[in-house]
Amino acid sequence: MKVIGLWSGGKDSCFACYKAMASGYEVLALFNFTQAGSEESLSHGLPSEVILKQVELTGIPIVQKAMPNGVYREKFKDLIFTWKKKEGIEGIVFGDIYLQEHKDWIDRVCRELDIEAILPLWGRDTKELILEIVNSGFKAVVVSTRADLLGREWLGRKVDKGFIEELSPEIDPCGEKGEFHTFVYDGPIFIKPVEFTTGKKMLKNNHWFLEVSIKWD
Repeated sequence: MKVIGLWSGGKDSCFACYKAMASGYEVLALFNFTQAGSEESLSHGLPSEVILKQVELTGIPIVQKAMPNGVYREKFKDLIFTWKKKEGIEGIVFGDIYLQEHKDWIDRVCRELDIEAILPLWGRDTKELILEIVNSGFKAVVVSTRADLLGREWLGRKVDKGFIEELSPEIDPCGEKGEFHTFVYDGPIFIKPVEFTTGKKMLKNNHWFLEVSIKWD
């Protein structure tokens, strides 16, 4: 089946894509959405050029699109419909794990588009899932946190077994409720690791963000 994957740059969307490919889905492209009037990705605050380089090193084509405020749903449906008509895609890969309101939105939109919602991570125990991601060879760092839950000292931390064990019980091990977001720089779907540098730590809208830049040759 021909599908596209939604891509944030973080571990969950990356691992969902990996699992979908392992199950035989043909991922034609990865879709990444940026903030209108900004060069940053919607959820993780990563610069668009960082995402572009990251996806380039997977060998999968990327579609990056700015999404105006208030019309995300309509613009999303228009884009998917175009790919369904021109490229013959039959499904979309999502990295959601357990938030029912997210799945309700996904199911409703995919039903309207007459397209399959593919959720390889849905219903997984998040402690087991994050350990599987790490043990599968994916490498990621924390690039944003909710300031009321995790301080700036967590930015830049590698997501490994030590990181998982240090998280307090109120923090979901996968950060499924937005407690933290990550940037994946290596793993089984990458041709080679993403070379990047980190810089300032910035507080915006009660979230800490880590400055990430690509190391160019």
